[in-house]
Amino acid sequence: MLSPAEYSKAFSAALPWDQYVATAKAHEAPGWLATFEQARLSPAQEALVQTFARRLNVLVISGTWCGDCVQQAPLLERIARARPAPRQSPQAPGIDIRYTDRDQHAAFSANFKIASGGRVPVAIFLNEDFDFVSLMGDKTLARLRTLAAQSLGPACPLPGAPIPADERAAVTQDWLNEFERVALLLRLSAKLRARHND
Repeated sequence: MLSPAEYSKAFSAALPWDQYVATAKAHEAPGWLATFEQARLSPAQEALVQTFARRLNVLVISGTWCGDCVQQAPLLERIARARPAPRQSPQAPGIDIRYTDRDQHAAFSANFKIASGGRVPVAIFLNEDFDFVSLMGDKTLARLRTLAAQSLGPACPLPGAPIPADERAAVTQDWLNEFERVALLLRLSAKLRARHND
């Protein structure tokens, strides 16, 4: 496990969405932008995110070349934009999300292997002090169920094929569930309740 100072340093070096997507190669960026435009939260999902009473710092290890990242990172960005945290106020509630390239920051990323692999995307959830709270990646349960049905059954999808809208909605809900779980964990944190007198 890394120290809060190490997480804070990595978070500071990571990029906000627009800057991160701008690092993509010309043939990679359109997929990121298209998925972002297609990604939507329902009014109920947006209302849920508005209830998050603590700051969530979310550091996403990604790769602009990665198909799973293209399909999932824009969903994370939509969730974060539903309750953006002001960057100038580090304890203010909301979501501050940043993206870091797995290969450019290999020493940091090597700490977060899944099943012994350098898989992406990986979302690292941190509190306002940059204490580690949770980690999720590289695929949500809904995505794994779909892939298992396709790969272990009679049909196999083409690599890079867009995901259907119903699957995108299920994957968005999986990610939102983790954001909510972390938000509630932080809301109930004795340390943070004492600090915020609530």
